Amino acid sequence: MHPTRPTRRAALLTACGAVASAQQTLGPPPHPKGPKVFLDYDQVELDAAYDQTVYEPDIDQLSAKLKADSDMVRARLGNPRRAAYGSKEIEKLDIYPASRTNAPIFIFIHGGRWRVATAHDYGFPAETFVRAGAHLVAPDFDWVQDVGGDLNVLASQVRHAIAWVYRNAASFGGDPRRIYLGGHSSGAHLAGVAITTSWKDLGLPGDCIKGAVLLSGMYDLKPVRLSSRSSYVKIDDATEDALSPQRHIDRLSVPLVVAYGTRETPEFQRQSRDFAAAVKSAGKPVELIVARDCVHMETVESLGNPYGLAGSATLKMMKLVAE
Repeated sequence: MHPTRPTRRAALLTACGAVASAQQTLGPPPHPKGPKVFLDYDQVELDAAYDQTVYEPDIDQLSAKLKADSDMVRARLGNPRRAAYGSKEIEKLDIYPASRTNAPIFIFIHGGRWRVATAHDYGFPAETFVRAGAHLVAPDFDWVQDVGGDLNVLASQVRHAIAWVYRNAASFGGDPRRIYLGGHSSGAHLAGVAITTSWKDLGLPGDCIKGAVLLSGMYDLKPVRLSSRSSYVKIDDATEDALSPQRHIDRLSVPLVVAYGTRETPEFQRQSRDFAAAVKSAGKPVELIVARDCVHMETVESLGNPYGLAGSATLKMMKLVAE
């Protein structure tokens, strides 16, 4: 991103005028400082730090744009193949096929606070990968409120979707030896869980994933558990530990790209920095990308641009050239 380009956030505030800008306060509302809940955050501040709408007031508008972009991509590429990776109706995935056979595969795990969005909403990156010679696969999985707030269900579904792709890659012309993983926001959390999974327990080789790109994610669930997200996500001690990728870096065996935007909430920035630092400290390969002046949804939007920060980083990892 060019450093002088105005962000959507800045454009929104400018367009609304001075009065509206004063009303469009970013961050937690003014309030008396309460007791510390996590780090230096009181409850109001921590809740705001896990609510993107507080720092990105036009997030719904940009989400709608990405859905429209996905429709336009499907108009050019055609509808994806829909395949079942499990027995539940939701346990299906979209496959946007490359024109060549034995092509590498990029599996993308969408975000949405674990509670909204579908693979159909996130078809917009497909063109970047298909034109570069890779298949894009986007799995659906339950919304957490539909499974009693249990994130373990979603994590299991993502693992089984990846396992299905590995075992069935040849059926759509994919190379099971070249599977890469990506995710955004809560999808980056689930992707982080996947790359710290013991794949041998599922009958797959430990190196079934060759690399991962994690955008604007969460990698330790302790502060999430203490935030207002606990109203719909049920995190007990066992879940907090099992599904916090930062606590299982010893299982990590793939090169990583971790990215975040400087206009995101302070916790989404800190979580990305701390995770990348922990991976680096463990002596494992990681690249941290800081997207200057980008808000939360702009990091994933860049995945649909072969020259954007996420698109170019992923193609580079996959040793592909933009077309």
